[in-house]
Amino acid sequence: MKLGVLLPTFRYGSEDALAFADEASGAGIDGVFAYDHLWPMGAPERPSLAPFALLSVIAGQHEELVVAPLVARVSLVGVHHLVEQFETLHALAPGRVIAALGTGDKLSAPENEAYGLASLSASERRERLGDVARALSPTMPIWIGAGADATNQLARELHATLNLWDWSSERVASMAVSGPVSWAGPVPRDLFSTLSALRDAGASWAVLSPDVKIDQLREWRDTQ
Repeated sequence: MKLGVLLPTFRYGSEDALAFADEASGAGIDGVFAYDHLWPMGAPERPSLAPFALLSVIAGQHEELVVAPLVARVSLVGVHHLVEQFETLHALAPGRVIAALGTGDKLSAPENEAYGLASLSASERRERLGDVARALSPTMPIWIGAGADATNQLARELHATLNLWDWSSERVASMAVSGPVSWAGPVPRDLFSTLSALRDAGASWAVLSPDVKIDQLREWRDTQ
């Protein structure tokens, strides 16, 4: 199972995120990921760094790291724009980009509303997601954020990896029966046993939130 970390992007500057990527690289972590939000959920007064610009810089500085948004919401920009963002990142880091995509949900809807972005139905967002995934699948791995049954089914039809946010290892194992899965979420209380359980459940990646201690991830890996 590969290990990834979410960067601290809810900042006014990139210094913390770049330093965190340096630390992750030095510890042998496999990849770094960035939230795709206009502000932290529920906190519109706070900033959020643009994921593709930040990941482009990191990709150039650390040629061993996989880079990806987690997840790029298909309702924020048009299909062609989003495809071009991923393709540009791929040009900078060939073979090291994951096209992690999501439809968005009611929790992120206020961001769209605040910026006057079109309010799309769930089916319209799934259609966009499918269009982006099909355009990018010849070039890079596709992850799709798990959600409604129709979204999960689309992921399976596209032979994409389902990314499971904060699912238990038991639920991860049940979903892994139908196809590839990855896991992401907050740092669990018992990090080592959770990582081992996720690995045994069939998760291809575990991606931890920015408050994770990089040294602990390295220690867990060293024990495997």
